[in-house]
Amino acid sequence: MWIVALTLLGSAFVGAAKIKVRAEGDKTFDFSSVRTWDWDAPTPGKVILARSAEDDPEAIRKRLEPTLMEAVAESFQARGLKKATSSPPDLKVTYYAIVKLTAGAQEMGQFLPATTFWGLPPFAPATTSFKAIQAGSLILDLVSPAKGDIVWRGIAETEVDPSKTDEERKARLREGVRKLLEKYPPKK
Repeated sequence: MWIVALTLLGSAFVGAAKIKVRAEGDKTFDFSSVRTWDWDAPTPGKVILARSAEDDPEAIRKRLEPTLMEAVAESFQARGLKKATSSPPDLKVTYYAIVKLTAGAQEMGQFLPATTFWGLPPFAPATTSFKAIQAGSLILDLVSPAKGDIVWRGIAETEVDPSKTDEERKARLREGVRKLLEKYPPKK
C-alpha cells in the first residue's frame, strides 16, 4: 500500500499538468540581510495524505525527503544562501507535502442561461462527465528565528499522474522546488 501512496505523492509533481506557483513574503522583513538557512528541527517537514485511511505518510516522507532537501539546498545555494553550520541560521525552512482527492463534474445544460430564449424546454440536469483528480501541493515556510514568524511562504500545486516513474517524479519535484524558490526573495 505504501508503494501506491508513494507513487501518488511523487506523481503530484510529475505529469503534463502545469505547476502552479504562488508565494508571499512579509513586507516588513529585510530579505537582503539573509545569508544562511537551515532545516527546522527535529524534522524538516511533514507529509499529509488526504486520500484514504490506509495511506502511510511516514513511508512517503522517507522516500520524498532526500530529493526535496537536496533540491531546496541547490536552489538556495544558487541564490547565494549558505546552510548554517555553527551559528543560528537567518531562516529556518519547513516543508509540507500534501496529496488530496478532488473531483470535477459537468452536467448537461450547465453552460446554458437560466432562461433560454430560443425555445428549449427545461430539462433535469444529468451528470455527463465526472473526473476524480489527485492533486499535490508542496508548501515551503521560511521562518525568521529572530522574529519568530513565517516571513515567506511558497506553494506549488499540480495534478497527480500516477503513471510516472520514480525518476520522473523526482525530476518533477526538483522542478517544482526550483520554480517555487524562483519567487524568493519576494519583490518589493
